[in-house]
Amino acid sequence: MKQQGIGESHAKIILIGEHSVVYGQPAIALPLPNVQLKATLTADATTSSHVVKSSWAQGNLTSLPESMAGIQKLISTLMERFDGQDDGWTLEIESMLPSERGMGSSAATAIAIVRAFFDLYETSLDRATLLKLADVEEQITHRSPSGLDAATTSSDQPIYFVKGQPGQPIELNLHATMVIADTGVKGATKEAIMAVRELLATEPQTTQNRLEHLGQLTKRAQQLLSRDDADELGRVLNLAQDELSELNVSDESLDHLIRIARQNGALGAKLTGGGRGGCMFALTKTALGARKLAGILKDHGAVATWIQPLAKGDEE
Repeated sequence: MKQQGIGESHAKIILIGEHSVVYGQPAIALPLPNVQLKATLTADATTSSHVVKSSWAQGNLTSLPESMAGIQKLISTLMERFDGQDDGWTLEIESMLPSERGMGSSAATAIAIVRAFFDLYETSLDRATLLKLADVEEQITHRSPSGLDAATTSSDQPIYFVKGQPGQPIELNLHATMVIADTGVKGATKEAIMAVRELLATEPQTTQNRLEHLGQLTKRAQQLLSRDDADELGRVLNLAQDELSELNVSDESLDHLIRIARQNGALGAKLTGGGRGGCMFALTKTALGARKLAGILKDHGAVATWIQPLAKGDEE
C-alpha cells in the first residue's frame, strides 16, 4: 500500500437525446474534462479511523448524511475488497461539479473514489471493474441508473447510448467550443418525465412523433460530430430544443438563457439533462466567442458557467 492514492474524473452533459432516450431512442453524452473532480486518499498508520472531507459533508465515514449513502456503501465495498477495514485514511474530494444539475456529480465522485482506492493499494483497474464498482454507488443514489453517467465521467470520448445496451464511444472531430450555464434553479427531472408521460397519454401520436424526431436528430448529430460541421450541429441542437419545449420539459429560466445565447452568436443552444431548471449549453465557433458568451450569460442571470473546447488544440 502506498502513502497516498489519487483518482480523477470529470463532468458530463447530455448533448442530445434526453427524455427520448427513456423511450428507446438514442442519446449522446459528452465528457467535460475541463470540469474536474479529484479524490485524494491519504493513509494514516496511526489510526484506524476513516475521515471524509468534501464540500457536501465532512466527518467519519459512518456519520455521513443520507445524501451520501451511495458513497458510504461504495467505500465500504472497496474496503472489504482490499481487506482494509482497519487501515486508517482520510479521503478528500475536490469537485468543480455542481450537484443536481445533470452533470454527473455522483457518478464522477464514484469513479474518482474507485480510482483512488486502486491507486492506494497499487492494484491495476480495468474499465469493466471500474464501471461495476461505480454502479454500487449509483444504484443507491439513482435507483435504476442507465450507466451513462459513469461511462461518460470516466471517458475522454462521447458516448452514444441506447437504453438497455452498453454505451458506445463515438468519434469527435469538431472545432467548436461549448459554454455550459447553470440557471440556478434545481432541475426537476421527475416532474419533467411525468410531463412527457402525460403527453403520451393525452396526445399519443403527436408526442410519439416528437420523440422519434429527437431520435433522428440524435443520429444526425452523431454524424456531424465526426464531420466537423458545427454550423449544422447548431441547427440540429436548436431543433431538439424546440421539441423539448413542446414536450413541456423546458422552463422560463432555461428558455431565457437559451434565447440570450442565440441572440449573441451561438450556433445553437438547448437545455441539457432532465430540464425544468438545471443547465443549458450553447455552441460557439471559437474559444474567444465562448468566453464572451459566458460573460453575457452571467450578466443575464446564469449563476455559473463552464467552457469546454471540443477539439484538442482549440483551448486558445
